[in-house]
Amino acid sequence: MGARASSPLDKQQQQQLKGEVDVLLRNFLPCYRQQLATSVLRQISRELHPQEPAECQLFRSKKLPRVREHRGALMQLQGHPPRWQPVFCVLRGDGRLEWFRHKEDFENGAHVLGSTALTGYTLLTSQPEYLRLLDALCPDSSGDHVQEETDPLLEEPVSFPLFLQHPFRRHLCFSAATREAQRAWRLALQGGIRLRGTVLQRSQAPAARAFLDAVRLYRQHRGHFGEDDVTLGSDAEVLSAVLLRELLPATRAQTLPALRGAGRARAWAWTELLDAVYAAVLAGASAGLRAFQPEKDELLASLERTIRPDVDQMLQLQERVAGRLRADVQAPLRSCLRRKVDMQLSQVAQALLSTVDAALEAVRTLLAQGMDRLSRHLRGNPSGARLRREVYEFGEMPWDPELMQKCYREAERSRGSLAQLAAPFGFLGTQSLVFGVQDLAQQLMANAVATFLQLADQCLTTSLDCHQAAEQLGRVGGRVLKKLRSDSESAQRRCVRGWLLCIFLPFVLSELPFRKLPEFEGDVLAVGSQALTTEGIYEGVIRGVLLQKIDQELKKGLGTSDTPCPHVDDSEAPLHQEGVGKGSELGTAVSC
Repeated sequence: MGARASSPLDKQQQQQLKGEVDVLLRNFLPCYRQQLATSVLRQISRELHPQEPAECQLFRSKKLPRVREHRGALMQLQGHPPRWQPVFCVLRGDGRLEWFRHKEDFENGAHVLGSTALTGYTLLTSQPEYLRLLDALCPDSSGDHVQEETDPLLEEPVSFPLFLQHPFRRHLCFSAATREAQRAWRLALQGGIRLRGTVLQRSQAPAARAFLDAVRLYRQHRGHFGEDDVTLGSDAEVLSAVLLRELLPATRAQTLPALRGAGRARAWAWTELLDAVYAAVLAGASAGLRAFQPEKDELLASLERTIRPDVDQMLQLQERVAGRLRADVQAPLRSCLRRKVDMQLSQVAQALLSTVDAALEAVRTLLAQGMDRLSRHLRGNPSGARLRREVYEFGEMPWDPELMQKCYREAERSRGSLAQLAAPFGFLGTQSLVFGVQDLAQQLMANAVATFLQLADQCLTTSLDCHQAAEQLGRVGGRVLKKLRSDSESAQRRCVRGWLLCIFLPFVLSELPFRKLPEFEGDVLAVGSQALTTEGIYEGVIRGVLLQKIDQELKKGLGTSDTPCPHVDDSEAPLHQEGVGKGSELGTAVSC
């Protein structure tokens, strides 16, 4: 596997890529500005016309999502030709992987040998599966490796491999010393990949939602309908992936003939070349978005000033145009839904409901076991240090990859069947879907743990003996489980509703594409704001009708109406949520 690209990216190639990034930004930023305006209108509308609040019963944990830092010695395939060499690896809490020549280099603050953000990677632990993937990268040379390749990666079996594969980046090949070490690294790396991938999806900021909507709109204008995993990552990483998908066919045709070697050696060299292309595109996209940031800040402030005084007039116009569009599109939309969506909608909804329910049921089971474990330790008259350690471990449950794997595995279990059900509608975002369910499970666990610790702090005092304290914890645990069940039902409904919309809305829009409607354009343009567009109103009409269908299916599947989760009972509600996520005093509140 010693083949390399015949030449690195020269200045002309770098300039060409810079030009491609400039074109992308020039075409994308108008979509982004429009969606920022739409998000401001939506936000002001919610402030002025609030709907019934969907209050949840658990406190929201204030601990930021993270992964546990993980360290250890591994072997890495590196060099030219590639050879297995020892390295010391560190997975940071933000999902960034670093590797050093020696453990002492890490401890002494020496420069890293290499590092990467885990965004977009897929982890493989099977050597044959990874080699099949390499074979598929350069199919013209498939089979040549049998005669021509003699590299250790191909000839010698790797007992406990960890292969990190990326569609646009150099592959990272590691090997652990034992099966236990491989499992620990697998869980840690999978957590880092998910954390980096869902940064925009987890964000509550209107600008994050505006960015994702702008990416979808930009791609729809270029004929790409259907959700996929391109939106995993930061804003610059997402735009880089969008552009690389467009450039990949031409890049492959132009550069593959120039690569020396055959079979897997050629495929390995191809990933190294792609890595250089990706790095150049990512640098350009990052610089472009940084340059846009001041304009974005000014635009948001200006939109707030201009939209707020006229918001009622804009909303009235929006509803008036929507009503006329609804009448215009109703017949073909109903026909499309009846012929192409209705039958599959029920199956997909049931599959999603079952998947989310299994993951959240695993959360409830784990939480009950954790609370019971605390009560048992308390009854055993533990030392203060022992109790504090148990409380700390309980508080860390949401970030424990080994424990949470039981929940995450339930989200993974139906991946294949969900992908098969959704594929006819152009949905290829199963990885994003699985990550979303796993994030939901982790957030609910974090909320439940924070709620338990705060309620326990409120009811435990130094006057209680261990037996009395354990009884109090049992009562607190029962209350928290009730709250968790209520929040889980609401979260399941919202999660499934959102993903059904992601699966079916782009498909319906592709079947009934927007067309210019001159009879409506004049009224909308007269408003003079990017927040209102005929295309946006049209999509809102389609969305509204589809959501009615989805809500009907959820009502059948859940046996309840799609209502917000109930208010917290006043007798059980805390005064405020401040302090949630801080260190619990439970370990010092009981005199044992």
